[in-house]
Amino acid sequence: MSDSSSQQNFTLAEAQARVSELSEIIGYHNQRYYEQDDPEIPDVEYDKYFRELLALEEQFPELKQSTSPSLRVGGAALEGFDKVTHAIRMLSLQNVFTKTELEAYHERLIKLLDVTTLEYVAEPKLDGLAVSLRYENGILVTAATRGDGTTGEDITANVRTIRSIPLKLEKAPKVLEVRGEVFMPRSGFNKMNADLRKQDKKTYANPRNSAAGSLRQLDSKITASRPLTMNCYSLGETSADAVLPSKHYARLQWLKPFGFPVNDLIQVVEGVAGCENYYAMIGSKRDSLDYEIDGVVYKVNDIEQQEELGFVSRAPRWATAHKFPAQEQITIVENVDFQVGRTGAITPVARLKPVEVAGVIVSNATLHNMDEVERKDIRIGDTVIVRRAGDVIPEVVSAIISKRPDNAKKVVLPSHCQECGSDIVRSEDEAVARCIGGLNCTAQRKEGIKYFASRKAMDIDGLGDKLCEQLFDAGLIKTSADLYALELEQVVE
Repeated sequence: MSDSSSQQNFTLAEAQARVSELSEIIGYHNQRYYEQDDPEIPDVEYDKYFRELLALEEQFPELKQSTSPSLRVGGAALEGFDKVTHAIRMLSLQNVFTKTELEAYHERLIKLLDVTTLEYVAEPKLDGLAVSLRYENGILVTAATRGDGTTGEDITANVRTIRSIPLKLEKAPKVLEVRGEVFMPRSGFNKMNADLRKQDKKTYANPRNSAAGSLRQLDSKITASRPLTMNCYSLGETSADAVLPSKHYARLQWLKPFGFPVNDLIQVVEGVAGCENYYAMIGSKRDSLDYEIDGVVYKVNDIEQQEELGFVSRAPRWATAHKFPAQEQITIVENVDFQVGRTGAITPVARLKPVEVAGVIVSNATLHNMDEVERKDIRIGDTVIVRRAGDVIPEVVSAIISKRPDNAKKVVLPSHCQECGSDIVRSEDEAVARCIGGLNCTAQRKEGIKYFASRKAMDIDGLGDKLCEQLFDAGLIKTSADLYALELEQVVE
């Protein structure tokens, strides 16, 4: 592959050759970046190739093909979505929530198949939007949402903007339908929201809603600006010339050489024990993954066994989702207090009607700062969505405006510190309001001692936040230096 050339006065034939070469170069680097996670060139170099292709296609519009990488930037806005009828229905999944339910599900399959054990393919259950991609003679011709399972929406123009999805396949069957989940990685979601905040625009509540909203834009240029990607998890219709492996896991691996992204955490496991071990493993990784998951999916690995088991209602009998405890719940803001940090930063904290989130009862949730309170328009009395992921402090994601009572009260920043009475100042160039009391503020001194004893500072073994508070409230310490004057008898008491 030759390097990107500077803009020249090409003849049509020369331009055609260069467009073909650039498409191949860009396709190659897309694969390195999105499927292999091993980019070969820096972004600036990739952008040069891309800009050159755009310029040539603008100069020679007749050279723009339906497989051109330039479609990744979006096209003209649509008036609405056409409907697509799926050749094979796109089904939803049954759920299990406990080990007992998983065991019962497994036993049912064992009886139906008259076998002693079963092999499953276990995979993370991505929290995005299910789509079906249809390729004819190696060309992506249709992309559709699941819809009601039988009929979905035609989102082809938008899906073509997603760089991890191949537009053209080499040596593919005449018809190949690939299904998977389109989602937004957390890193991309956080960057997108940060950019929206800088532009004073509305931000998104979570990556799942962002992905769904991005895919359903009538203007594909908007979709192209969103950091979407896809993981493939099954096949739909295939033509008779497709030579398919007899196991589900092998079929997923069969998709990879075509350029389809497949999740690298998918494993083959055996029986309930294998499923449980996988569930625990994925659960432990959940908060460190760069994408949202809400559980694990188990699918019978053997395709013949899948066909024998068939379907029940709108779900396959041969697959189930093992859901995690919900990380988001709905509750009510009963009041808002203001906590003072060690630097004087004032943090509004929502006092909530207690609710179980991700296996923990939550009654308090951070509102971060007054800018966030105003941007999200959180009020006392509001019904809100609360989120808790792993060890992260619970936060209020958004208010459900449609449920707002008439007597909901706006949150007002106090003018004086409740701990020391000093003024609270909110600088124009800072989101955080602060108490100006400094060391005269008991709250700031107390928080300063906690920080001094913490792992990030002196890492004093056994001296946690609660003990710091007890020692401070008992009058045994007033500053961090007093910790070194403590006597054993005092601490024992």
